[in-house]
Amino acid sequence: MVAGEVSGDMLAARLLAGLAPHLPGARFHGIGGPRMAEQGFVSDIDMDRLTVRGLFEIIPRYREIKGIQNALRDRLLAERPDVFIGADYPGFNLGLELQLKEAGIPTVHFVSPQIWAWRGGRIKKIIKAVSHMLVIFPFEEEIYRKAGVPCTYIGHPLAELIPMEPDVAAARSALGMPPDARVIALMPGSRMGELKYLAEPFVGAVKLLAARDPDLRFVAPMAGERQRQYFTELIARAGLQSVRIDLLEGRSHEAIAAADAVLVASGTATLEVALFKKPMVIAYKVMRASYEIMRHMGYQPWIGLPNILAREFLVPELLQHAVTPQGLADAMWEQLNNAANRKTLVQRFTDMHHSLLRNSAQESAAAVMRVMRVIAASKKSS
Repeated sequence: MVAGEVSGDMLAARLLAGLAPHLPGARFHGIGGPRMAEQGFVSDIDMDRLTVRGLFEIIPRYREIKGIQNALRDRLLAERPDVFIGADYPGFNLGLELQLKEAGIPTVHFVSPQIWAWRGGRIKKIIKAVSHMLVIFPFEEEIYRKAGVPCTYIGHPLAELIPMEPDVAAARSALGMPPDARVIALMPGSRMGELKYLAEPFVGAVKLLAARDPDLRFVAPMAGERQRQYFTELIARAGLQSVRIDLLEGRSHEAIAAADAVLVASGTATLEVALFKKPMVIAYKVMRASYEIMRHMGYQPWIGLPNILAREFLVPELLQHAVTPQGLADAMWEQLNNAANRKTLVQRFTDMHHSLLRNSAQESAAAVMRVMRVIAASKKSS
C-alpha cells in the first residue's frame, strides 16, 4: 500500500481496519502515515518524503520521488504481493500500478483521481494500470463502468466519522470556549506549501474581522510544530496579540464543530466542514504557473468538494489573486451573519451527508477480497 499525504493515510487506515478480520496473518507494508500504523501497517519509507503540492513545485524533488517509486517497484516485483493498493496520490501511484499490473500483480486504486474535474485523459492510463477502482462519490461509478474499469462505490469514510448532528456545545466546552461566543475556525492547510500561500491572507482577514467585531474568537488547528511556529510569527507580525486566536495541536474536528463559520483551504477539509454543516469560505492559491495550467485544464467552474457535489456554488470560492485579506474578510462576514443562508446550508449539507454514508471499511475490504479471490482462482485454474 502507498499513501502520500494525510487524506490518503486516513482513507487507507479505514481500509486496513476492514481487511484485518479477513486477513489475520497478512503483512501490510509500503508507504503510509500514523493512522495506517495504528492498524499494524509497516511503513518502509517516511510518508512525508512524498508530500508535495502543485505542478511546478514537484520539479525540484522529482528525482528523489522518482527514485523512491523505482526502489519500491523493484522490491514489489521481487516480492510479488497478493495485491497492491494505491491510496489516492495518483501521480505516484498510477505510474507504479501500471508497472505492477503489467507484471501480473493485481492493483486496486482507492479514491479516483478527479478526472471529472480536470485531466480526463488520465482514464486511458487508469484502464491500463488499475485492476479495480474504489470510489467515494456516487457519480464516479458510472464514469468507470462506461470506461470498462471494474469499480465499487464504497461511500466516503468521513461521512461515518462525522456525526449527522454535531454537538457544538460539547466541542466548545472541550476547547474552553463560552457557549454564546461567535467563533471562526481557520484551516489554512496542513502542509507548509499551503501555509506559504494562505496563512498570511488568512491572518490579514482575521485582523479585519476582529476590527468589525472585537468579540469574535478564532480557532486554528495546526498540523505540527512547524506550522504552529509559522502561524504564530505571522500573528505577532500582524499585531494581533489582543485578538483571541487559539492555536490547537490537531483537533480539527472539534474546531470545526465549535465554529459558526470556517475559512478553509481547498481540499478534503472542505468536505469535512460541509459534513459538520457549517458555512464556509474556500480559498485556493498556488504558484502562478501551476494555477494557470490547472485553470485551463479544468472542466467545471468549481474547485471545492461541497460545490462539486452540489453542482452549484453553495459556498464562495476565492482563487489565486482573489485570496486577499479584504476579499476573505468580506466573504466570511457574509457567511457568519446570513441566517437564511445558514439554514439552507444545513439542509443541503445534511442531504449530502446521507448520500455519502456507507460502511466504507466493510465495502472497500469486500472489494479488495473479491479482487484477490479472482486472481487466486485464475492462478489455480492455470
